[in-house]
Amino acid sequence: MIRKNSPKARKAKPKGTIRPKKAPGKWPMVVKLFVQLSLVAACLLFFWLIYLNAIVREGFEGRRFKIPARVYSEAQELYVGASISQDSLVALLQKLGYRAADEAFQAGRYSVRGARVSVFTRGFNFWDGVEPAGKIALQFNANGITGLAAENGQTLPLVRLDPLYIGQIYPGITEDRVPYSLDTIPERLVLGLVLVEDERYFQHWGISFRGIARALFANISSGQASQGGSTLTNQLVKNMYLTSDKTLTRKIKEALMSVIMEMHYSKNDILETYMNEVYIGQQGARAINGFGLGAEFYFGTTLEGLQIHQQAMLIGLIKGPSYYNPRRHPKRAKSRRDTVLSVWLRQGLITQAEYRQASSAALDIASKPRQSNYPAFMDALRRQLANDYRKEDLLGEGLTIFTTLDPLAQTILEQQVAETLPKTEQRFKLAANILEAAAVLTRPSTGDILAMLGGREPRAGGFNRALDAKRPIGSLMKPAVYLAALEQGYSLAEPLNDADVTIAAGDGTFWQPKNYDRIAHGQPMLVDALAKSYNQATARLGMQIGLVGVFDVIARLGVSDSIPLVPAVMLGAHGMSPMEVAQMYQTISGNGFYSPLNTIRAVSHPQLGVIQRYDLKVSQRFSPEAIYLLQAAMHEATVMGTSASIQWLLPSHWWAAGKTGTTDDNRDAWFSGFTGDRQLVVWVGRDNNKTTPLTGSTGALPIWIKVMAELRPEQERRGVPLGITQLDVNEAGIVVPSGCDNARSLPFILGTEPVASMSCNEQDNRAVPRKSTWWQKLFN
Repeated sequence: MIRKNSPKARKAKPKGTIRPKKAPGKWPMVVKLFVQLSLVAACLLFFWLIYLNAIVREGFEGRRFKIPARVYSEAQELYVGASISQDSLVALLQKLGYRAADEAFQAGRYSVRGARVSVFTRGFNFWDGVEPAGKIALQFNANGITGLAAENGQTLPLVRLDPLYIGQIYPGITEDRVPYSLDTIPERLVLGLVLVEDERYFQHWGISFRGIARALFANISSGQASQGGSTLTNQLVKNMYLTSDKTLTRKIKEALMSVIMEMHYSKNDILETYMNEVYIGQQGARAINGFGLGAEFYFGTTLEGLQIHQQAMLIGLIKGPSYYNPRRHPKRAKSRRDTVLSVWLRQGLITQAEYRQASSAALDIASKPRQSNYPAFMDALRRQLANDYRKEDLLGEGLTIFTTLDPLAQTILEQQVAETLPKTEQRFKLAANILEAAAVLTRPSTGDILAMLGGREPRAGGFNRALDAKRPIGSLMKPAVYLAALEQGYSLAEPLNDADVTIAAGDGTFWQPKNYDRIAHGQPMLVDALAKSYNQATARLGMQIGLVGVFDVIARLGVSDSIPLVPAVMLGAHGMSPMEVAQMYQTISGNGFYSPLNTIRAVSHPQLGVIQRYDLKVSQRFSPEAIYLLQAAMHEATVMGTSASIQWLLPSHWWAAGKTGTTDDNRDAWFSGFTGDRQLVVWVGRDNNKTTPLTGSTGALPIWIKVMAELRPEQERRGVPLGITQLDVNEAGIVVPSGCDNARSLPFILGTEPVASMSCNEQDNRAVPRKSTWWQKLFN
């Protein structure tokens, strides 16, 4: 018998029994959990990397070329015989950001010595070719440019200045840059950037562990975060994709994206993008990005034209554009610049002599950056572009838009309105700033809009009166009536009846227009009725030739509005904007050829080149003979009619033509006229449509005269159509010998000459038109 507790009993095991297992330890479970979590983390990291890879590639391929469309003005052409004055050229150079110096030693500098101006032009890549930078010398006299030569003394036929940067199409886009390809950036600037910001740039893969370690040691030693270990790639990633939050998550994300970027793109691609992307300053809401725009913003020159100390300043700004702003903190800026120069000297990029010269140089910062803002013109430009381009293209394709804006003409227009309106208010005892104005300046031969003013304050946005203020145009509509008559065989010597007139309006009412002076003028010739703006004669003439014919002429002149077919329209009882008036008169000043008014010369794409040219488009709407007669009658208005002050205040050899306009109760004062190859429409009035004591002659014409006097348009020889003959007539429109005291020469279309003729001493039994007094000529 075996005892229960005996050794044998302990060794014996009952059959069918199971030995209990030992409890599992904790470590195998931890290892298993760690493996599982590692696999999950690896999967998450894998998908996160895929996501970051997509962001980097999409952003780099798109963002580095996503540049808002840049808008430039028309370029000023300089040549011997150009009528631009020396003062006007200097004013233009200053507007373009050129800087005065004792010697024009750098692109973007000019010097003045007596009647000689030396300019170191910046050069520019225009839509129709490259204008190289270079030093030129111009000689002036009272009439304009008399000499143009290169630095070596070689005579030059023509030089174009770089155009004025006007702005972006959509001002809400706050970033701006002038992109450069890496091979066009000065080599020292590229190497200098690498030496200062990331010395081992060409050795690492986006992350510099040595730089991180060095920064960590420096920060621990100093007890503060005084250095960073970021690479150029890190900085580019942060600028393009991330915020400036100093969190561990952002730093990890920045590092991973940097490695991804380095895997996909070459060092040169990344470096080029960085130099075009880096934030370098601020101008209001506009961020200055990239070295190309930075060179213009701070030094008024091109990237290629920068000197050593200027290059060092640009690179020094990367560390803190606001803290080292050379305009606000010149001492800090100079210290930072000199630090960069010290690095360059230590690394052998510059010599000891270059270092001494650069470190002793002044900051050499332009007093203020170039700033252009022409809201009225930009508004017209956006409306024209909207017909041809999507907004997305204008926001991101990097298009360059070359416009027709003449900066010199725009400046003159703004100045003369600013000077004339206060004098007008004082002269007529009006409250200050009660008057408003709008104007459109064009080139008749091309239809180009050269300048535009949407209001008294040229920089104020909002309501653009030049485009959107539709005001009755008064007598500006009369040329359409007289042109319709000339097309139907009337001559300038045709006698018209200026007696009181009553016209049934068709609705049971009657229209009874009156002359401005409330006087009937007998039977004036057609030319005088237009020149002196007789309402009664015009209304009778319009009814004689028929409203259908008049309205057909109005449409062919370029008025696209739906106008009610009522007689009062012939005297301007229809609202039009200054832009619409300019389009109508463009056909008159363009010798009967209609050309749509245009703000764009060409559009260029950074890779594709010129993608659209806005060439001249014309269609002949009227015979040259009829238009020639109309222009002659409008010229008479500037000699002895409602705009006769032109003859007193402008050079006597100028040929001008135009028409005043005044509406009921003097609510609107207009003048539209042309001389040489410039046409200007001016409106003056009150926004609330209340009355003024002004007429077209006293409100709008003074501005027109002063603008033209400053512009000094080149006077072109007027050609005479083949179907025109010139005859002498008396005040009754009868042909007389040229030696008669009362003889005046008028043009006639062949076949419409007066049949009657008489000698000097004969008398005509018709009523002789009553002469206007000198004061009546001032009113419309």
